Amino acid sequence: MNIVILAAGQGKRMHSNLPKVLHPLAGKALVSHVIDTARRLDPQTLCLVHGHGGDILQKTISAPGLVWALQNPQHGTGHAVMQALPHLGNAPTTLVLYGDVPLIQADTLRRLVHAARDALAILTIELADASGYGRIVRNSVGDVLRIVEQKDASTEELAIREINTGIVAVPTKRLSEWLGRLSNDNAQGEYYLTDIVGMAVAAGVPIRTTQPQGEWEVLGVNSKVQLADLERVAQRLNAERLMEQGVRLADPARLDVRGELICGRDVFIDVNCVFEGQVVLDEAVEIASTCVIKNSRIGPGTRIAAFSHIEDAVVGPDAVIGPFARLRPGTELAAGVHVGNFVELKNSKFAANSKANHLAYVGDAVVGSRVNIGAGTITCNYDGANKFTTVIEDDAFIGSDTQLVAPVTVGRGATLGAGTTLTKDAPPDMLTISRAKQLSIPGWQRPKKTKK
Repeated sequence: MNIVILAAGQGKRMHSNLPKVLHPLAGKALVSHVIDTARRLDPQTLCLVHGHGGDILQKTISAPGLVWALQNPQHGTGHAVMQALPHLGNAPTTLVLYGDVPLIQADTLRRLVHAARDALAILTIELADASGYGRIVRNSVGDVLRIVEQKDASTEELAIREINTGIVAVPTKRLSEWLGRLSNDNAQGEYYLTDIVGMAVAAGVPIRTTQPQGEWEVLGVNSKVQLADLERVAQRLNAERLMEQGVRLADPARLDVRGELICGRDVFIDVNCVFEGQVVLDEAVEIASTCVIKNSRIGPGTRIAAFSHIEDAVVGPDAVIGPFARLRPGTELAAGVHVGNFVELKNSKFAANSKANHLAYVGDAVVGSRVNIGAGTITCNYDGANKFTTVIEDDAFIGSDTQLVAPVTVGRGATLGAGTTLTKDAPPDMLTISRAKQLSIPGWQRPKKTKK
């Protein structure tokens, strides 16, 4: 099939300089959701009709094979599809979608296209409140006669509850003919794509209708309020999918997946957690409340305590992270590693069973197995121009309040005394210490405040 996505509208009610279809829903632009769904149908041609903010749209959307058509000025949906006609292939059916209707499902569209094999197929739905939508007008035996827009509808037609979602599948050979006969003699002065329904009736082309799984599939976005409402719908769908796969959520209403979250069995996620990009949680992972995890993999049995931030990191099995821990890009932790409160790791590798439990910064480091990094330890990895590596070998013990001035190596089994500033390599299996000699001064008194 051909697929045309209409995305030329200005979106005035968004009150934003960003084109409406680029506003994010569940971490992805509205129109990107539609493009991804369209690609699942394997179209012969995928054409995006753009207009307002088209330059920004083309710079932002990276979709190989996507064909662009400009609608300028904008004179309605029929006029928009006209701009796509020169780009369409000879596929028998052309499917029309909307860049601001992001939750439409591929299975629903497959049913619609199947219905359009020898007919014009319209996706419709019945609403308790149909205000603002075009109505489906049928005859006494239920055949579709036409679609009437709200501003052009009579009182009797306004009482109809079945509405047009705007999503249609049209015989491609007929599309050009019908579009060429459209008129803008209506209240809006626009060329309505829906007017082709009356033409199909006059030509004896069958008209079939199909329905989505629910209203949420065809909800569009015209304001920030509607965007926020649809965000909660999208997150509810994410939560339901995860729970059906065996994930336990403390509260499905307080989950934010802004990308793709892949979970193993018996995963638990507490409230107010945010997952961005692609995140993988292996079996029996526990995520405490208010954590942010982005583009990371968490190994089986690992526990992430509250208020931890993890980005572009790999955490091995049975690790304990947090609370208030930060794992920055390039962090790789092996099995059984402990990273405690107010510890920040960046571009560092920890081998199995090593620990940094309190108030430490470890950057650009390679840490061996069974290493203990004491509170207040800092790897001084940056000289103001370049980054350098710190190597801490297996079974080393780093005393509290230690500074390791990279590049430097702590040998296997070495111990650094508390307060050490290490500027040279520490040999294995020895105590290395650098601190001022402790003195006690007899007779010394604290200064006293001078009276004014």
